[in-house]
Amino acid sequence: MSTTTELAELHHLIGGLRRCVTSLKSRYGDSPAMRRIVNDAERILNDVELLDIDANELALTQQTAVVSGEKIGIPDTPYDSTFWRDVDDEGVGGHNRR
Repeated sequence: MSTTTELAELHHLIGGLRRCVTSLKSRYGDSPAMRRIVNDAERILNDVELLDIDANELALTQQTAVVSGEKIGIPDTPYDSTFWRDVDDEGVGGHNRR
């Protein structure tokens, strides 16, 4: 399923959620619990709208990655010890520091 189809379905479902919330609010009034539900429904709608914007921006900037099938061999032989001469051990600090 494409992102466009999923977002369209999500907008449709949120429309149903809003209708249900409106119906419940008319039945139960303006109680604290009902206000929380109304706020949650609005937050979900806002989040989906932001996701829709982000998806559109990502579609515009999305680039195809080129994967090379070339493999680079790494030898099993030890490195020359002079290669590591001036390197500090990561997370330990300098080996010459006191």
